[in-house]
Amino acid sequence: MDRLDAMATLVAAVDGGSLSAASRALGMPLATVSRKVADLEAHLRTQLVVRTSRRLGLTEAGRAYVAASRRILDEIDEAERAASGEYRVPRGHLTITAPVMFGRLHVEPVVLDFLRAYPDVTVRLVLADYVVNLVEDRIDAAIRIGELPDSSMVAARLGAVGWVACASPTYLEQRGTPETPAALDGHACIMFEGLYSNNLWRFGRGGQSVTVPIRSHFAVNTADAAIAAAIGGGGITRVLSYQVRDAVAAGALRLILRPFETDPLPVHLVYAAPSQLPLKLRAFLDFAAPRLKASLPDRLAEMLPY
Repeated sequence: MDRLDAMATLVAAVDGGSLSAASRALGMPLATVSRKVADLEAHLRTQLVVRTSRRLGLTEAGRAYVAASRRILDEIDEAERAASGEYRVPRGHLTITAPVMFGRLHVEPVVLDFLRAYPDVTVRLVLADYVVNLVEDRIDAAIRIGELPDSSMVAARLGAVGWVACASPTYLEQRGTPETPAALDGHACIMFEGLYSNNLWRFGRGGQSVTVPIRSHFAVNTADAAIAAAIGGGGITRVLSYQVRDAVAAGALRLILRPFETDPLPVHLVYAAPSQLPLKLRAFLDFAAPRLKASLPDRLAEMLPY
């Protein structure tokens, strides 16, 4: 049995969620995939996977073994890339993740400029309004909005964004402008049910903060849909400052309740710190970080014009 090959097969099955997914990803007959996993379990004399009708699960031993297998396979991959010259010339594949709208507005233009500067590198940009696990999902770098948990990851601060409430001038002329968070009770509110979705909007800072329950007049699951509804006069929405900067500058939306805004949220570029950073990743970090930082203010007063 080729243990490295069996490890790679097991990891592919776990990543794909089933043996058949691994079969498709590896271009290998399903029977062969099943045999390799079974041979690995026989060699270890323990059960690694739990097969269900819906998804492949892992036993406790399986979780530990898959984590170790990933580390071993990654180290081999690093050694091969070093031997092939990747650490002399930026080349290879990068996977970057970012929140959906932030990625479209800020990250994608930088990635496209990076690809023009480094044609031997390919990039997969994963846009998701949930936290993607860098290790398990083989992500090279991520944009994170908000305070970071303690971890072994390296984080470079890029700037800050903040929550803002806004509505169209037409809506405010017809319904009036709320002067306090409590006054939102009489208004049509548009809920963005994304990463931070709930029916409570928090305003203010520290001991002056207040949480206001919101009765949703209209709810959507993407920020750009909430913004479009607000521009169309559908009501008041609350999103992140970078998401409405252009609409506010164009006069399509008007900010409200500014004295009650919360503390800004930091934006970081996060990546793992292997013993030898691949040149392709170092090139991307050196290229992207200053450009992303230039596009983001670091103080609340600079996020949007008063």
